[in-house]
Amino acid sequence: MDWVEKYRPQHLQDVVGNSGAARQMYEWARDWSRQKKPLILYGKPGIGKTSSAYALANDMNWEVVELNASDQRTKSALERVAGSGSTTASLSGASRKLILLDEADNLHGQADRGGAKAIVEIIAASQQPIILIANDYYSLSRELKAVTEPVQFRALQARSIVPRLRQICAAEGVACDAGALDAIAERAGGDMRAAVNMLYAAAIGKERLATGDVHTSAKDERSTIFELVGGVFKGRRDADLLRMAVEVEDTPDAVEQWLEGNLDHMPDPASRAKGYACLSKADEYIGRTYRRQYYTLWRYASAVMLLGVADAAGGHGIHGRIMPPSRWQKMGASKKQKAVRAGLARKLSEMTHIPQDALREDFFTAISILVEQDTGVYVREFQLDADELNLFIHDKARAAKVVKDVAKEEKEKAKKASGKEKASGKVGKSGDDDPPGDPGEGRQDLPRGQATLF
Repeated sequence: MDWVEKYRPQHLQDVVGNSGAARQMYEWARDWSRQKKPLILYGKPGIGKTSSAYALANDMNWEVVELNASDQRTKSALERVAGSGSTTASLSGASRKLILLDEADNLHGQADRGGAKAIVEIIAASQQPIILIANDYYSLSRELKAVTEPVQFRALQARSIVPRLRQICAAEGVACDAGALDAIAERAGGDMRAAVNMLYAAAIGKERLATGDVHTSAKDERSTIFELVGGVFKGRRDADLLRMAVEVEDTPDAVEQWLEGNLDHMPDPASRAKGYACLSKADEYIGRTYRRQYYTLWRYASAVMLLGVADAAGGHGIHGRIMPPSRWQKMGASKKQKAVRAGLARKLSEMTHIPQDALREDFFTAISILVEQDTGVYVREFQLDADELNLFIHDKARAAKVVKDVAKEEKEKAKKASGKEKASGKVGKSGDDDPPGDPGEGRQDLPRGQATLF
């Protein structure tokens, strides 16, 4: 059994660092009610978010139902796993069930269509406490942010990590030099999970861990795209930028888009123009790479755009957040619109018995005119949601309002109909007795097999 799981904290008081976040979690759980918003724990990986959630559940005698968003991201999957768990009581005798949704910031793009909306709906209907976990709080949808309470987890300081490593060494019977533990804590970069893994790798088969044993278990320190973009704008050395470009997982064409998406951080228009010129030249090399399948040209593209943009930035740095390329967001919105259009065509084709191709090419404009003239009627007739209605009228705010109003009207009609049924039931019971006089008086017997419309 690896040491990360073996020495996972069992109680909130055992969690290293982030005492403020732990206190906020405990106060939320202690007085939990359906009126309280779910928590969203956010911060870099390995600093105790998931461990804290499990420790809280253990302290409160709650059962945990965990769903990894990157594995089960569709609306139907979320509703099936988290939805049922959030409305049913625990079978294990626990006082409550804690619904834990990990990697909530991975709900994006076409594959996750409806996922974020499903979470919001589950939160609204939940009868159990919910905790969401994310690495990047800012990548969450506005809808999720509005219905959750944020709890920030910060990277751990090396001096906080060392005591826990010392405890693990003592429990495993391994004598450790203070310098070795300090080196591991520093190299972990605030990541407790990485620190424990490094300690485990370095201590395998040893009764004593010296400082010289640590170098073989260093944390994977490959650069991230954020570090690369930040290094370009800060004016790091050319050799460092080229090394980081090799370490990042992104290809040069993706790096180019990241740099383009952040050129607004340039200090002045002249610097921005110079940056665009370098990216344009790099784009030529990237184009030749794909046309000729000669990937050696990638190194020229990387050198031109990294060193060129760094020179244009002049070490000015980035004063704000490093943002992903805006074109990616537009592409995601375009994919969503195509999916909505395809689903609408399929639904209307089944309802009207018109082939989808003919519907799109010959009838869509005519249907749009009809829907525009009487939106409420066609929302009911075609059972349109806000996204589908927006394809016809091209007014997102109006589409949302019309769909909401129609749903409200239908709900009121159903309520009135239910009231009338109850009232008619009462009248029927009180009028069961025949009125005074001949039971057959005023009636005309009909031949068998005949019926009346009255």
